[in-house]
Amino acid sequence: MNTDQSAPEATPSGVASQLVLSLEPNDARNLAVLCGQLDGHLRQIEKRLDITIRNRSNIFELYGTPLRCEMAASLLSALYSEVGNGLQLSPETIHLRLQESDLEYLVKSRENQSQHEFSAVIRTKRLSVTPRGVNQKSYVRAIAHHDINFGIGPAGTGKTYLAVACAVRALLEEQVKRILLVRPAVEAGERLGFLPGDLSQKVDPYLRPLYDALYEMLGFETVNKYIERHVIEVAPLAFMRGRTLNHAFVILDEAQNTTREQMKMFLTRIGFGSTAVITGDTSQIDLPRATQSGLTHAREVLDGVAGITFTEFGNKDVVRHPVVQRVVSAYEAHEKLSQTVSREGPT
Repeated sequence: MNTDQSAPEATPSGVASQLVLSLEPNDARNLAVLCGQLDGHLRQIEKRLDITIRNRSNIFELYGTPLRCEMAASLLSALYSEVGNGLQLSPETIHLRLQESDLEYLVKSRENQSQHEFSAVIRTKRLSVTPRGVNQKSYVRAIAHHDINFGIGPAGTGKTYLAVACAVRALLEEQVKRILLVRPAVEAGERLGFLPGDLSQKVDPYLRPLYDALYEMLGFETVNKYIERHVIEVAPLAFMRGRTLNHAFVILDEAQNTTREQMKMFLTRIGFGSTAVITGDTSQIDLPRATQSGLTHAREVLDGVAGITFTEFGNKDVVRHPVVQRVVSAYEAHEKLSQTVSREGPT
């Protein structure tokens, strides 16, 4: 593969960047397979990476941003090599190659990295939290600019940790007067009444991940002081009814275990000067089978409503041990297979 980054010139798309790619050996049959019928494969890559491709024989001119052109050149070179080894290309093959190499994700991530590197950093009392990847940065920006924000995705994507970090920053910068941590009291079939102790002791085990994040960002003594002064408050979702929360940062964790009525009740508690973050994983719903999750219902009803944002996290956003990402992928594949079998019924 030979590439040449040419000087800026007038381009079909008006972008002042050109990359010239020479594919060797010059085999007309393999080049025809690479380009596809009526250059359909090239048009597919153009559309996905937002570039323009012109070719004459084995010389390909790529127009777009330098990063996108380099990504496309690498893909074309890899595909041409595979065609030389007998691969028959199709639109489905191109789609899979784009997904496997995650070119769109890399392009967006790298292009946005410098733009958001500093604005996305969350500075707390004891540490600075830097979001990783496009989704985490978009999530943090959404929380900073909208009143109600949903973070939906599998475990380990940082949705709860980042929400706590944003809450701590808002409190330290006096954007809000208190932090409220809320969680539905349904966990793998258990309910609060079966747990010993008073309200705080009953709720504490469910909110342990939030406490751990607070201790890490503020310190043990500061967190306890804030709890004593009711600057940081914990409560089960059922105790939110009838309240109006002004100048507060409210985090509803494990929202997939809310009912439709509970979710509506919670969202209507938000008052002036408040921010709400709702996090959950729709693949881990512990409600009875006949009960629809308030989180999935809210996503259907509120998508597109002004002032409300939804950030969808996926397997690629998992920041825990690499095996966690593989576990999440395996379970998702199994659930999709089970759903397909149940729809088709017994044969």
